[in-house]
Amino acid sequence: MARYAATPANEAKSARCRGADLRVHFKNTVEAADAIKGRKLLNAVAYLKDVQEHKQCVPFRRFNRGIGRTAQAKVFRAPSGRWPAKSAKYLLDLLKNVQANAEAKGLNTEELVIKHILVNAARKNRRRTFRAHGRINPYMSNPCHIEIIVSEEDKTVEKAVDERQTVVFQNRKQLAAKRLRASHK
Repeated sequence: MARYAATPANEAKSARCRGADLRVHFKNTVEAADAIKGRKLLNAVAYLKDVQEHKQCVPFRRFNRGIGRTAQAKVFRAPSGRWPAKSAKYLLDLLKNVQANAEAKGLNTEELVIKHILVNAARKNRRRTFRAHGRINPYMSNPCHIEIIVSEEDKTVEKAVDERQTVVFQNRKQLAAKRLRASHK
C-alpha cells in the first residue's frame, strides 16, 4: 500500500487513488489540479471535459511566465490561462479511478468532494538534442506523481441561536466609544 501525503478525516467516507511517474507536464498539471481542488467530483469531471474542448480555461497563477492571456480566465480573476489537454486527460483518468474506488466502498458519488489533490515532480527523463558546431544539450521531460483523495461532504446543520450567548463582552475602550456615540445622537 502506498503512502499518501494526507490522511482523510473519515476513512470510511473517503476514497483515494494515485498515479506515479506519469508522462505529463508537471507545471501544467499543478495548475489544472489547483483548478479542480475543492470541487465536487462530477463538477470537476465536467470542467476538465470543457477544458479539453476549449470551452473553459485553466487559470495559470503560479507557473504563469510567458503564458498568454484569455478572456475565459476572467471567471477565475486571473489574467492568463491555457487549455492543458494532456493534463486534463490524465486527471480525468484518475478521477474516473477514484470514482470507481468510491463506488466499490459504497459511497454516494454525487456527494464526493475533492478534499486533497497533490502533484509532485517526478524524476526527469533524460534525452539529448544535437546542436550546431557539434554541441549537445539536455532535452528532458518533466513527469509528475499525482494523488487524489475525495470525501463525502457532511451535511451542515445550522447552530441554534441561544439568547444567553448573544451577550457580547466589550473592553473599556469599546464601551467608552459606545457611550460617546450614544451621547452624540
